[in-house]
Amino acid sequence: MNRKMLPVGIETFSEIVSSDYYYVDKTGMIEELLTNLAKVTLFTRPRRFGKSLNMSMLRSFFEIGTDKKIFGNLYISGNKKMCDKHMGRYPVISISLKGVEAEDYNTACEMLNRIVMSEALRFSFLKDSDVLEPEDKKQYMDLINGTLNIPDLAYSILTLSRLLHKHYGEQVVVLIDEYDVPLAKANDRGYYDEMVLLLRNMLGNALKTNDSLKFAVLTGCLRIAKESIFTGLNNFKVYSITSSQFDSCFGFTDEEVKNMLEYYGLSGDYETVKNWYDGYRFGNADVYCPWDVVNYCSDHVDNPGLYPENYWSNTSGNDVLRRFIENAENQETLKMELTSLVNGHTVQKQISQEMTYKELYSSIDNIWSTLFMTGYLTQRGRVDSKTYELAVPNLEIRDIITTHVLSLFKDSVGEDGALLESFCNALIREDASRVEDIFTTYMKKTISVRDTFVRKAYRENFYHGMLLGILGYKDGWVVASNKESGDGYCDIMVQVADDDTGIVIEVKYADDGNMDGECDKALAQIDDKGYAESFYHGEVRRIIKYGIACFRKQCRVAVAVENV
Repeated sequence: MNRKMLPVGIETFSEIVSSDYYYVDKTGMIEELLTNLAKVTLFTRPRRFGKSLNMSMLRSFFEIGTDKKIFGNLYISGNKKMCDKHMGRYPVISISLKGVEAEDYNTACEMLNRIVMSEALRFSFLKDSDVLEPEDKKQYMDLINGTLNIPDLAYSILTLSRLLHKHYGEQVVVLIDEYDVPLAKANDRGYYDEMVLLLRNMLGNALKTNDSLKFAVLTGCLRIAKESIFTGLNNFKVYSITSSQFDSCFGFTDEEVKNMLEYYGLSGDYETVKNWYDGYRFGNADVYCPWDVVNYCSDHVDNPGLYPENYWSNTSGNDVLRRFIENAENQETLKMELTSLVNGHTVQKQISQEMTYKELYSSIDNIWSTLFMTGYLTQRGRVDSKTYELAVPNLEIRDIITTHVLSLFKDSVGEDGALLESFCNALIREDASRVEDIFTTYMKKTISVRDTFVRKAYRENFYHGMLLGILGYKDGWVVASNKESGDGYCDIMVQVADDDTGIVIEVKYADDGNMDGECDKALAQIDDKGYAESFYHGEVRRIIKYGIACFRKQCRVAVAVENV
C-alpha cells in the first residue's frame, strides 16, 4: 500500500498539501479567524503544537498569487463565499522570529535585519514598480541591503507594508510567528531591556496606527504583558490555552489521531499514543501534541515494536523545570506536590497569563504559571477565575519531569560523599539491612512514583534510575544498566575494580506492599535468567546478588552470594 508521507519537521503548508504528505485539516481556523476578525490577533500555545504550520496555511490562503487548488479538498473550500472574498486577495508579510537566538544585542539586531531582508526580497518587483516613487524604491533598497540601523529597523515592517499597499492598492496582512523567542533569549543572556524596546517599536509601528494594515496574526509561547510589548493596541485579541475559541486549531483531537493511526495501520497503538501524548486541555478541547503523534507514526510504521519515545523534550531545553525545583522555598512541600503530579493527581494553583520574561522565574507562583503556559502542566478544571486544577498531561511529560528530578538527585548524591561511601561499603559487605537503611534515606530526598495510573515497569524504572544515580559516583566501579546477560537484561551490574567481586541488582516495585515477596521474585529472576553469567568468564570470584523491592518511600533488600 502506498501511503502518504509523514511531514516530520515540515512546517510549510503548501509543500505538505501539494507533495503527498499526510495533512490534518486545520483550515477551519481560517473561517473562525475571519468570522471573529480583530485588527491584531495573538495565539499563544506551547512549542510543537502546530503554530508555524498554521501561520504558513494563513499565508497560503490570503496571499496574492496563491495556488487556490491546494485548498480544493480541504474544509475551508466548503465556504465558497468566504474563499471568493478573501483567498488570494492580499499582500502578505510573513516572518518568523524563532531563529533569533543571539548571544548579544548587536547580533540579535543583525539577525532581525536578515529576517526583514529575506522577507523583503520576496517582493523584488517593487524595485521596478510603476506605482512607487524614487524615494519609495530607495526605502525598499535599504530593506534588502540588510544594514538598517536601529531606528530604521524599528520601522521596517511598517515600511514594507506601506510599499506593498501602495503597489497593490490593497491593505497588507502581517503574520509574525514566535514573536517572543527573541525576548526569551535576551532574558537568558542579559539584554532583555534593549530587546523589549526594539520589539515594542517594531510591533507598535507595524500594528498600531498603520493605515496599510488589513489585519495581523501573531503566535508565541507566552503572552507578554501588554505594558511590555503591546502598548496602545486597542483592537487586540488574545487566544491563549484557556480560550474556548480556536481551541482545537492547535494540536490533534482524539478523532484526528484515531484516523491517522488507522491510515498507517497502527490502530492497535491507540492506547499507547493516548497515554503518552494526549491529555492537554486547550479551552474546551482535549488535544494531543501533534509533533509527538507524527513522530510516533513515522517511527512505528516500519518498526511496530519500538518503545514510545519522548519526542517533545528534544525540541527545547527544560530550564523551567530546573528553576522550578531549585527555587522552591519549601522543598518538602514541593516534593509532596511533585509526587502528587507525577502520580496522576492535581494541585490547585493561581495562574497569571500576563507576565514579562523578567517575571517568569521571580517567584514560585510565577514558575507554576510558566509551567502551565509552556505545556509541562495542563488544566483539569477551574476553581475560580484565576485558580486551576493543574495536572501532568501524559506519560511523556511525566517522563520529562521524573528524568529531570533524577538528574538533580544524582547531582546531590555527590555532595554527601560519606553517605555514598557507606552505601557502597554495605553492598560489598553483603549488609542487606544497611543497604536498606541508606537507600531509604536516599528515597526520602526525592519524590516517589506510586500511583496505579503509572505502569509498574515505569515505577521500577524510577527506582532503578535512583540506584544508577548513586552508583555512578563511586570511583573504580564499572556500572552497567540493562546489560544483556544470560537470557535477558539485568537491571544493574557492577564490576568492582581491583577486587574479585561482581554485583547483580534486580529492582522490583511492590504494588500491594509485599516487598518481601518482590525481593524473593527478584533473586529468583536473577538465577532463572542467568544474569550473573557474564561474570563467569572473567576474574570475578564472588557474585553478590541483590533483590531490591520498593513501595513508595520504603524498600526491602534481600541478598544472596555465589562463589565462582
